[in-house]
Amino acid sequence: MGKIILLGTSAAIPTEEADFTHLVVISPNRTVLIDTSSNPFTSLHKAEIEPKGISDLILTHFHPDHVSGLPLLMMGMWLTGRKTALDVYGLDYTLDRARKMLDLFNISDWPDSFPVNYHPFRGDKSDFLFEDKEIRILGSEVKHLIPTMGLRFEFMKSGKTLAYSCDTEPCPAVISLAKNVDILLHESSGKSKGHSSAEQAGEVAAKAGAKSLYLIHYPAGKQAGELITEARKKFTGEVFVARDLQVLPMD
Repeated sequence: MGKIILLGTSAAIPTEEADFTHLVVISPNRTVLIDTSSNPFTSLHKAEIEPKGISDLILTHFHPDHVSGLPLLMMGMWLTGRKTALDVYGLDYTLDRARKMLDLFNISDWPDSFPVNYHPFRGDKSDFLFEDKEIRILGSEVKHLIPTMGLRFEFMKSGKTLAYSCDTEPCPAVISLAKNVDILLHESSGKSKGHSSAEQAGEVAAKAGAKSLYLIHYPAGKQAGELITEARKKFTGEVFVARDLQVLPMD
């Protein structure tokens, strides 16, 4: 069964109801964590996902609200006896800094620790991170304040597709990733350099031909109705405001 669970939906200032934006993608053969915000063990347990079952980790970019929980994830997996390798994907810029952060905790010296395999992604065009018989994941560099990767998930058996803009201002890369998707998960933290408003997210969804739009990474305290109204100025399809622990079925 394929599904995507939104572990957190807030922009860079979280609330009790909305954690930093991160998500998990589940297919029959893989459980892929996207970013490591706050304490990933806590959010994974809330979603009833066993952290040791994470097969892959994708780090979209190196801002604190997206990677600050990485040492806690690694420590938790180690302390609970993980032995299988963890595959970590990201842009060169991101992985270089992630490894330096983990080096501060001397992760390589932890006794009987599990292997970590790093897979740098160039990001200069839409391309595969990996694929198997169940799922295909594509990435492309988007337009944020630092090198950042947007993603597209294609579930092979159902044909369902979802694109995740990550943190970005409107750009051709997101439109390409989101072309004719069933769901576009687009940030809506506000119109500024490196970010997008809900109205701009709606415009991207319209240009991409997305069937539905879920607004994520929105400011704390922003009313759902206000966000939806903004997005509908440009997009005539279904619009939703993402919520923590929301499940998006992809089968």
